[in-house]
Amino acid sequence: QVQLVESGGASVQAGGFLRLSCAVSRPGFSIVNLGWYRQAPGSQRELVAQLTTEGYTTYGDSVLGRFAISMDNAKNTLSLQMGSLKPEDTAVYYCNAVVRRFGRTNHQTFWGQGTQVTVSA
Repeated sequence: QVQLVESGGASVQAGGFLRLSCAVSRPGFSIVNLGWYRQAPGSQRELVAQLTTEGYTTYGDSVLGRFAISMDNAKNTLSLQMGSLKPEDTAVYYCNAVVRRFGRTNHQTFWGQGTQVTVSA
């Protein structure tokens, strides 16, 4: 089973920096892509950043140029470096993995439990 465990959420002031981490455990599965999503109260979950196994990245328009996604394969850890934080970045941030079981073609999606990021003005 795939397990994703986020950490690093905190309360920070606007303009500050924060680094989120996601420990990825995926015995028997290969990764299709990994990503970070966020959900603010009363809003839909939205893409923050995505990273494919080929190294391609995609960012949400609101975080482009401020956030950076990366993967440390040796440590099986997905990171999200966040800078120039704004109050509108306040949300629960979720780690996401799209995977494929070895020998299978269908994809499965897994989510972490989320970590709270609060940015004060």
